[in-house]
Amino acid sequence: MFVRFRRIRKWHLLKLLAPLMLLSVLVFCWDQNALSHTWSYYYRYLGNSFANINKSLTISRDQARRFSSYHYLLNHPHKCREEDVLLLLFVKSSPGNAMRRSTIRSTWGNETFIRSVLGVTVKVLFALGAPQWNDEPKWSRRSGEFVQRQLIREDGQFGDLIQQDFLDSFHNLTLKLILQFRWMHSFCPHARFFMSADDDMFVHMPNLVRYLQDMNRQHVKDFWVGHVHKGSPPVRSKDNKYYVSIETYRWMLYPDYTAGAGYVVSGDVAERVFQAMLTLNASIHIDDVFMGICANAIGVSPQEHAYFSGEGKTPYHMCVYSQMITSHSHEDIPDLWRAATHPQVQEKTSGLMRKIYCTIVKLALLCTPSINQTYPCRAAFM
Repeated sequence: MFVRFRRIRKWHLLKLLAPLMLLSVLVFCWDQNALSHTWSYYYRYLGNSFANINKSLTISRDQARRFSSYHYLLNHPHKCREEDVLLLLFVKSSPGNAMRRSTIRSTWGNETFIRSVLGVTVKVLFALGAPQWNDEPKWSRRSGEFVQRQLIREDGQFGDLIQQDFLDSFHNLTLKLILQFRWMHSFCPHARFFMSADDDMFVHMPNLVRYLQDMNRQHVKDFWVGHVHKGSPPVRSKDNKYYVSIETYRWMLYPDYTAGAGYVVSGDVAERVFQAMLTLNASIHIDDVFMGICANAIGVSPQEHAYFSGEGKTPYHMCVYSQMITSHSHEDIPDLWRAATHPQVQEKTSGLMRKIYCTIVKLALLCTPSINQTYPCRAAFM
């Protein structure tokens, strides 16, 4: 019995030491990113519950105010006042992306189409910072002054630009995130849902509206849905645009978060996230990560939806169109909009035999390994 007990103890000790021994080998054999991912897995499941992250990033409201006190250059405070708004949808856009905004207005972000055809109110706004000033020759037509005049003209025509006076840049994306939640808190708190999306996204608005109407009938709370990143580690390589220093974020992985390209939260979550933003250090410039930190602070976890995309494009097939909600990195949005919303899509994908056919098609399209995979293999069975 004594010998057997000693052997059992040695076996358990070996199981505990094995991951550490493996990590030691990885120090010499793997690159920094692979090692970071391995450490993150070990850290996440063997001892980290994110309990201390909120405390380490909490600052006073006076300190946090510098992240949310920027002035509006363009604003429409009456945009959704006294209306029954199902969804407030903010599109993150850069000042120079006028063509992308125009495309969205004529396709999936067309409020008139949504109201007349889908029978609901969705308010679509574009979130922007200020263009770069005094960084180009005076003769350049792309100077900050010229771009701002163009934005004023565009907003005068469409009335859908919300702009604050921080510099519009990759490293200020978190400020753009705070802009969106601040605007909803101030001017559209009654919206049932809030969505944030990139301006190169495709959103299948009919499918999204049906999905949100179903969620609204269920009176969902603590709702946050999208393409979920679990246990992602901070990038510590300084030549990477996603680099975050240990001084900024000292933990070995981020709380779960959804891809910033497109996600939806319920109105109650949007309000609580905004309140959390007023007490957290927003120095981290990765907006979807900061969203995860804020949600972690209020005790809300993201839900995975198979038809919210990550980084890839959707396969072009009606069997996918019938259920897709978002797809990323599109330059062919008008063609995709016409194909994905054609009445024949629903007609040709309904019924038992057609659903079996579509399952086979989606297995071929979604379950083949690809670096551009948009939806997971399990989406084929939905």
